[in-house]
Amino acid sequence: MSKYQAYPEYKDSEVKWLGNLPNSWYESSLKYLLSSVIAGGTPDSSNEIYWTESGNGTPWVSIADITKNTLITSTNKDVTNLGMLAKNLKLLPKGTILYSIFASLGKIAVANKPLVTNQAILGLTPNKKVNNSFLCFWLSQLESHLSLFSTSNTQDNLNAEKVGNLPVFVPSLNEQTQIAAFLDHETAKIDTLIEKQQQLIELLKEKRQAVISHAVTKGLNPDAQMKDSGVEWLGEVPEHWVVAQLKFNTELMQTGPFGSQLHAEDYVENGTPLINPAHMVNGKIIPDPQISVDEETRERLSRHQLNSGDIIFARRGELGRCAVVQENEVGWLCGTGSLKATLNSKLLSEYAYLLITSDGVVAELSLESKGSTMDNLNTETLGKIRTPVPPIKEQQEILEYVETVSGKYKLLVENAEAATKIMQERRTALISAAVTGKIDVRNWVAPTTSSDTNEAQQEVTA
Repeated sequence: MSKYQAYPEYKDSEVKWLGNLPNSWYESSLKYLLSSVIAGGTPDSSNEIYWTESGNGTPWVSIADITKNTLITSTNKDVTNLGMLAKNLKLLPKGTILYSIFASLGKIAVANKPLVTNQAILGLTPNKKVNNSFLCFWLSQLESHLSLFSTSNTQDNLNAEKVGNLPVFVPSLNEQTQIAAFLDHETAKIDTLIEKQQQLIELLKEKRQAVISHAVTKGLNPDAQMKDSGVEWLGEVPEHWVVAQLKFNTELMQTGPFGSQLHAEDYVENGTPLINPAHMVNGKIIPDPQISVDEETRERLSRHQLNSGDIIFARRGELGRCAVVQENEVGWLCGTGSLKATLNSKLLSEYAYLLITSDGVVAELSLESKGSTMDNLNTETLGKIRTPVPPIKEQQEILEYVETVSGKYKLLVENAEAATKIMQERRTALISAAVTGKIDVRNWVAPTTSSDTNEAQQEVTA
């Protein structure tokens, strides 16, 4: 913030986390800057006449909506006129500030069209004493301090009264407008840079996956003689490779326990982990200590135990979701929502993992899977999947190549993520400094040169 000047004179705000304020600013409570505070509600979720698809009714805003977008025009679910009447929901006009008071406290969004909210969100309408944009910026920087104003036995929450009593330190209306214009301009520049970094991250991930997919399906030798694999998604493969159904390269395929084999009351804490789809994250197994069983149950379910090198699959939902069992995970159990496969000596587990998580195999699994409402995987479907099988030595060479390539792309992604984090921190610090008077932007004028974005890039990466 060194490029910005401070105010000539300050006074003690008498608020520990805020420190000094410009002399001319005064303290107020939020309620004195609002013309209305409107609470929302949720109609009966089982009554279909209260709900309709997005775009066919009045947008109904939940916490998930305002954590995704700062301007709300549409939502995942709309409420009908009957639903609004059932809960006496009041329509919030365009421009209303949406403020979360449960769970994700202090999240801010603005209604970009008339809408309603659930009970976790208040609709705040500023009066003529305050600039809307300035107030949004003030409330956004207040988010990290809300635990001082919220109370609950289980989780922090607020209500209309507590929100009304939140402190706001207010400059003149003209100054508010100038601060808001400055922050609108500067944060827009930073947001553009963040968006570019996020696009870069996605491109790097896609490129990494493409390189891996090519290696495991075409090999490393660009001059190798090729043949038609007979599999549409696979195309040609090196002539000396075998293309075979997965069942011919496995010793065992088995689904997890179901029905009377395992009940909710069998679960204990910190026992032997049961591995379900939710515990497979980016190819790693991350157990939940509460989803586990005692020694007696483990012995009873011993046929479902995992061994080193097994691949455990999600049977429902995201097809192709799987993980390779490591040495420290031996003895854990395949859960109800999973199935396990023990490979034979012709196919390395890590190589099989790369194949199974490739776009081609995932698409074929989806076509073959059973289930009218949700994709389901069973041993028959999985066993039919056709995969290329190079010689073991070649599989190992491909794995070593993939590890090297993955490391390079991982470093590039980490660098881009670090740059994004710096930009986000810069954005937060800039907002806080401006709305608390740590910098004086009263004489700021919006730049008109093409170097504006370049300057922003230099500032956030300095």
